[in-house]
Amino acid sequence: MGKFVIKPAKSGGYVFNLKAGNGEIIANSEVYNSLDACKNGVQSVKTNAPEAALEDQTAEGYATEKNPKFEMYTDKAGEFRFRLKAKNGQIIATGEGYKAKSGCKNGIESIRKNATDAEVVIEE
Repeated sequence: MGKFVIKPAKSGGYVFNLKAGNGEIIANSEVYNSLDACKNGVQSVKTNAPEAALEDQTAEGYATEKNPKFEMYTDKAGEFRFRLKAKNGQIIATGEGYKAKSGCKNGIESIRKNATDAEVVIEE
């Protein structure tokens, strides 16, 4: 089972990581100004991830999906990445770079599987 780990950000505020059952980080957050705002971000991922559509921006002529959605794209280094957008269009989680598109899709599926029931751990 996955878990959300909330911790102080180096620059101030708070961030969270979603870790899979094996301890590997599968998603990261932006920096939130307060602990409560960060907790709200975690709840937003729990709520939005399971129902989010996949918008594959690496495919030619891709269909634009409504929020909430995972956007899969290629970065400047040519790696596949994703970002999860909430219903309001805000980015609430991002993923690491993957060499293969299949790895990126697996990361998205892991978030869908792990986010809903993940425990929340706060590190100070």
